[in-house]
Amino acid sequence: MIRNIGLAFCMVLFLAGCLPSPYYQQTYSVPNNSWQNTFNPSFKFDISDTSAGHKMYFLIRHTDAYPFSNIWLIVSLKQPGDSTFQKIRIEVPLSETSGKWLGRGMGEIWEQIMPVNYQMNEGGIPKFLKKKGKYEMRIEQNMRMNPLPEVLQVGIRIEKGQQ
Repeated sequence: MIRNIGLAFCMVLFLAGCLPSPYYQQTYSVPNNSWQNTFNPSFKFDISDTSAGHKMYFLIRHTDAYPFSNIWLIVSLKQPGDSTFQKIRIEVPLSETSGKWLGRGMGEIWEQIMPVNYQMNEGGIPKFLKKKGKYEMRIEQNMRMNPLPEVLQVGIRIEKGQQ
């Protein structure tokens, strides 16, 4: 366990030097490294500049014993001024068809920062986060296996880009 935590910490330091600074990033440790579908991490963030596009990424740290090549999520988003959450089910691929993980690994721990195409317009340009104000988002694993084993941490990352 201590070895896993040490490896995950080293990976975070390594990746911090390789990626641009995020507009927002938050991760949660998964209790007992086994993601119950009742564990729904919540993220609250503020968007003040709507002239720039925003890209969203799903963050996951898992062991090489994670039993699937993907993960299905239910993403619930409440936009500024809304009183209810909009829900969408999305698939996030985690490995190639050959079984090779898509993320970066160190030992038995893998960290993946996978793009999420939550909402796109007809030209493939993100419509995501186009309103100023406070947003709230929840993610829930939506796999057939519950709890989902070998998941250490989950989160989201939002990067501010060009329009």
